[in-house]
Amino acid sequence: MDDRVLIFDTTLRDGEQTPGVNLNLTEKLEIARHLERLRVDVIEAGFAGASRGDFEAVEAVSRETRSSVVCSLARCAPVDIERAAQALSGAARPRIHVFLASSALHLEKKLRMTPDQALERAASGVRLAKSLCDDVQFSAEDASRSDPAFLAQLFGEAIAQGASTINITDTVGYATANEFSRLVQELLKNIRGVDRARVSVHCHNDLGLAVANSLVAVRHGARQVECTMNGVGERAGNAALEEIVMGLRTRADYYGASCNIDTKRLYVTSRLVSTLTGLEIPPNKPVVGANAFLHQSGIHQHGVACDRSTYEVMRSEDIGVPAGNAPLGKLSGSHAFEETASRLGFTLSRNDLGAAFKRFKELADRKKDVTERDLVALLSGQWVDAPELYHLESYQLFAGNTLTPTATVKIKYGDDVITEAAVGDGPIDAAYRAVDRITKRDTKLETYGIRAVTEGQDALGEVTVRITVDTGDGKPPRRALGKGASTDIIEASILAYVNAVNRAAAD
Repeated sequence: MDDRVLIFDTTLRDGEQTPGVNLNLTEKLEIARHLERLRVDVIEAGFAGASRGDFEAVEAVSRETRSSVVCSLARCAPVDIERAAQALSGAARPRIHVFLASSALHLEKKLRMTPDQALERAASGVRLAKSLCDDVQFSAEDASRSDPAFLAQLFGEAIAQGASTINITDTVGYATANEFSRLVQELLKNIRGVDRARVSVHCHNDLGLAVANSLVAVRHGARQVECTMNGVGERAGNAALEEIVMGLRTRADYYGASCNIDTKRLYVTSRLVSTLTGLEIPPNKPVVGANAFLHQSGIHQHGVACDRSTYEVMRSEDIGVPAGNAPLGKLSGSHAFEETASRLGFTLSRNDLGAAFKRFKELADRKKDVTERDLVALLSGQWVDAPELYHLESYQLFAGNTLTPTATVKIKYGDDVITEAAVGDGPIDAAYRAVDRITKRDTKLETYGIRAVTEGQDALGEVTVRITVDTGDGKPPRRALGKGASTDIIEASILAYVNAVNRAAAD
């Protein structure tokens, strides 16, 4: 059996279904570029038939991506399949991914369809997709709660009609590891023509078993894993790409399989996805969390000092965690900055380089040491920018435990500079109210998060906000993510809010 496992990344499709996540086209393209540099085998760029935005995203990623397969999801319906083919027309390596529910529950309650009708629908869907694209994948939705005999029949029909990949899904994260491994083994034995197709798995994390179920499937013969960066996705998320990859690498002796991922780009790609989705990575997150390679216990610290392998099963440098050194300072030039950015996995256009270098210089004037982690935060935040309809000029705050918090904010809007003052429950709330007075927008703060990028009193603070803006034109409120970074957390907070307002205005 082939020991290579294909990594199928669905961050741009299933990952974007995470509640509150809404990526624009520029952000999707930047994630796709990082995924290709990561050497992901398949990038699922979207569901072309779902919306015009998804169609444009699949189309744009198809044009730019040359080495990875670009895939679009489609229901087993002609309109979806034809839209997928249209969106993928510019791809160097296109794939149409058709799916149909297979469990009795879904067939009866959702689709109102008999098993025979499902077989016919799957066959016609795959057949049409095959006539439009050489590479076709078929997924059985809710496979883990389906009758194995019917599943084998369904997959066999899909292969007979031209599917080269069949995908076994644990759509609601219901299966245990033992159950899922038995299902994979049984299907590998009973699917007609299975030797002509690659077996894939797609697991959700509702009960915390997505990675475990995916890896046990690999051990028993699956040779493609569908996953997302940081495990983002519907409900509790999907199997985490970085955990799958490092599991295969660290325990190659057990799984007997490997993948083609450049692990040194895992950290930067993870950080970028976190920045653009606005979903912070928990400190205790396996592989990419801030605490993944830290040791608090004295016994552990002593062991690591003697030999790292006593308490570390993988090395931080293997996933590309930046060193804690200060490679650049306020006297560094743009060439050194660009070289460091490239080494960290970022490719900048001339315009992007100029904007990022200006931010770096501002940071270097405030911070004694600029670390590589600071640069990753700065460069990741580059992609959350929007056209600056509003630009923060200055602010002043008055606050204390016996004072009513008051903020005065000055913002440039076109050729005008507008100043407003407001009071609030705290200095940040007061500043946000002042911004609302300037923009004259009905804005509601949904979430606010702050984290220190590095340690120390001069650490770079990064603030993430989500807002809802009522446009007042009868259309649904616009939701937007904003990011701000500064050694001053108040400034970072206001920058993040103004950035979110700009993005809401631009969308």
